[in-house]
Amino acid sequence: MAELRSAVARLRRQLAAHHADFRDRGIAEEALATLAGLAAADRPDIPMLRRSLLLVAGAIGSVSALGEGLRQLREAVDLLGPSPKV
Repeated sequence: MAELRSAVARLRRQLAAHHADFRDRGIAEEALATLAGLAAADRPDIPMLRRSLLLVAGAIGSVSALGEGLRQLREAVDLLGPSPKV
């Protein structure tokens, strides 16, 4: 959980420092806020974490300056359990 909290905080700082505007910034900010809340919980909701991660990835996936932070966030979510099989 500490890794997840750290990754969320880092990506939130990077997003705040990224001054270029892009269409889905608000979606990314809201999804990161959701992730921060989930990371603070004693027992996080893994499916909700993954949904929020997908929202963040979709919102900032094309912003290359945020790519490394997004990768670290994905890795932190993956540490909490395998991706559910569809």
